[in-house]
Amino acid sequence: MGKRVASFFLPYRALFFSSTTETPSLYSFLQPSVFTLTINKQQPISEGSPKAPTFLSPSQHSTLETTLHKSLLSSNTDEAWKSFKALTTHRAFPPKPLTNSLLSHLSSLGDTLNLKRAFASALFLMEKNPLLLQHDTLHHMLLSMKAANTAAPAFALVRSMLRFRFFVPFHVWGPVLVEISRNCGNLAAFLRLFEENCRVALEERVEFMKPDVGACNAALEGCCCELESVSDAERIVETMSSLGVRPDEFSFGFLGYLYALKGLEERIRELEVLMDGFGCLNKKGFYCNLIKGYVKSENLASVEATIVRFLNDGCGKDWGFGVETFCEVIKVYFQKGNIKGLANLIVKAQKIEGSNIVVDRSIGYGIVNARVSIGLSDKAHSILDEMNVQGASVGLGVYIPILKAYCKENRTAEATQLVMEISNSGLQLDVGTYDALIEASMCSQDFQSAFSLFRDMREARIPDLKGSYLTIMTGLMEKHRPELMAAFLDEVVEDPRIDVGTHDWNSIIHAFCKAGRLDDARRTFRRMTFLQFEPNDQTYLSMINGYVLAEKYFLVLMLWNEVKRKLSMDGQKGIKFDHNLVDAFLYAMVKGGFFDAVMQVVEKANEMKIFVDKWRYKQAFMETHKKLRVAKLRKRNFKKMEALIAFKNWAGLNA
Repeated sequence: MGKRVASFFLPYRALFFSSTTETPSLYSFLQPSVFTLTINKQQPISEGSPKAPTFLSPSQHSTLETTLHKSLLSSNTDEAWKSFKALTTHRAFPPKPLTNSLLSHLSSLGDTLNLKRAFASALFLMEKNPLLLQHDTLHHMLLSMKAANTAAPAFALVRSMLRFRFFVPFHVWGPVLVEISRNCGNLAAFLRLFEENCRVALEERVEFMKPDVGACNAALEGCCCELESVSDAERIVETMSSLGVRPDEFSFGFLGYLYALKGLEERIRELEVLMDGFGCLNKKGFYCNLIKGYVKSENLASVEATIVRFLNDGCGKDWGFGVETFCEVIKVYFQKGNIKGLANLIVKAQKIEGSNIVVDRSIGYGIVNARVSIGLSDKAHSILDEMNVQGASVGLGVYIPILKAYCKENRTAEATQLVMEISNSGLQLDVGTYDALIEASMCSQDFQSAFSLFRDMREARIPDLKGSYLTIMTGLMEKHRPELMAAFLDEVVEDPRIDVGTHDWNSIIHAFCKAGRLDDARRTFRRMTFLQFEPNDQTYLSMINGYVLAEKYFLVLMLWNEVKRKLSMDGQKGIKFDHNLVDAFLYAMVKGGFFDAVMQVVEKANEMKIFVDKWRYKQAFMETHKKLRVAKLRKRNFKKMEALIAFKNWAGLNA
């Protein structure tokens, strides 16, 4: 199959690189001399003629090695470097483990000076004594250069390896150099070394220097996307064929981009045949690259034809383009002012995709969402306007990104208007979209939009209304709008999809009481009981607290009579007659002077074994009725007098 890949390409040419730029000069990296420990600014170093090297005695050699070893153990970098320099200056070398330990140590420190030292030492050793170098040490050095964002020495190190015929397995340096090349945006620089490496691997049959498909693809990417050179790209494919490296989807994708850019339609058709032959069934990446090439050459007709052809080939199934691809498409259309062309493309795609397409996987969604993602939601709306002018059917995929943008920008009134338009067109939003829109409306306090959206949900027969219902009720409570809560609840109370309970009415009553709007609270209470929602202890607590704040103690007495009647009829059904409710009734009726009712509450509390703290009500009596005398009451109301005496005896006031 490898020969089939290259069979239609141009003949193999001599290895050269026709249009690259040179790797950045190393001189800036190597100055000042890396073999200089310190530089005296008053006394510049003279570059005189080198002296003839002398030889070390065995004891000197041993001493320097020992010093080097100890310096590395103690991380005394300068002393270690000085010892290494002294050895190599006298034509001596440390043992292999010690040499590699030094290089690894220097390159791991992360500073430029020591990285220079490691680099220069490695080049020196390649030339003078390459057997001392270990492959993993070179790999570690390249990783350090990548971390330091220094591309030039990394390229120079690999170039020197090839020049000195110090052959290292490709996996040791290739992937790291690819990463470095990508980081500096210069895959073309990697291409030179890649081709030289492949030449050696082929001519000298060095199997371990054979690159993998990932490295070949990096070289192809440099040819196709940076150099945009057909001849260079085809030479790489020829090399892949010679090495027996099987191309993958990425290989064909880069070539597809280049051929689309150059308008080589016949070559593109040949690639598609070859992809089938190599079993590359996933063609999404290939078509993405075709579109990128056509976009760059501003060939809009081919962009549209490619999208439509792929949808047809895929039987209308969703594509799943990335936002980046769609952004490239819309930019060129808008630059040319061709809104109509985009609208036509969406219309054609919708017909092929069908109604079962997942909304966010449709072409319409991808195009409009890309426009919105770069902050141009109004211009995205122009696509929608164009489709409406044409009388074309607009799918949800076009509407949804615009709705999401309106939510994000708090343009909830416009979002609500668009929802009405969607509903009128016969389309139906999902519950998640409605929930998001209603939440955005409540956050921006656009309550009318929230209500309109909720009505639309109900009319659209959305089965799950609970989330949005709670969002509205909670939002209105937080914004202290009980009148809107009451109106909203009254509107939806009979909808079987909404589980309205006593707690919903309690929320409204509590909010009215807290705001001192007791008439509204009483109306809500009456409406609640009319609709046969049974008040509970929380309902009465809210009402009591509201009446106490307004000093309407007689109304608390009316509530007690109602609660007393319910307790006598059905025990605690619906009402939790606990300490909180007892306390609220006692305090309110002591303040109001209704001592007969006070003793009724006390009797009921004793019956139900509820503890009562008498001190609080004793204090309430002293604050309100300390001048009240039993003798005065005896003449006016005997029953009230008896109740007062009973209360005083109970509270311990007669003592």
